[in-house]
Amino acid sequence: MQSVLIVIQLFVSIALVVSVLLQRSEGGALGMGGGGAGLGGLFSPRGAADTLTRTTAILAVLFFASSLGLTLLSLHGRPQSVLATSPESPVQSLPLQKGRPGPRAPQPPAVPSPHG
Repeated sequence: MQSVLIVIQLFVSIALVVSVLLQRSEGGALGMGGGGAGLGGLFSPRGAADTLTRTTAILAVLFFASSLGLTLLSLHGRPQSVLATSPESPVQSLPLQKGRPGPRAPQPPAVPSPHG
């Protein structure tokens, strides 16, 4: 399921980049979909701009939804303690093993002595 969502995310992101690049800029000088023809003569220039804006919004929602789905799938199956730590025990210590010393207290950083 995760690989399917990754493929969908890839196609949506490519389509989103293409739809953003096809739109006209504020000045109207850099748009690739402009001109009198308006995407092959199927739309008027204003209709093409509205269609591209609507398409970009739909693709942005799909991108957000697939990103959220991938995040939820990656967190699925993990223990609850990993997802949210309780304030009582913010750091869980590992059990002591035979022959190994326990966890040490953090040491302050060493201050270098001036050269004399």
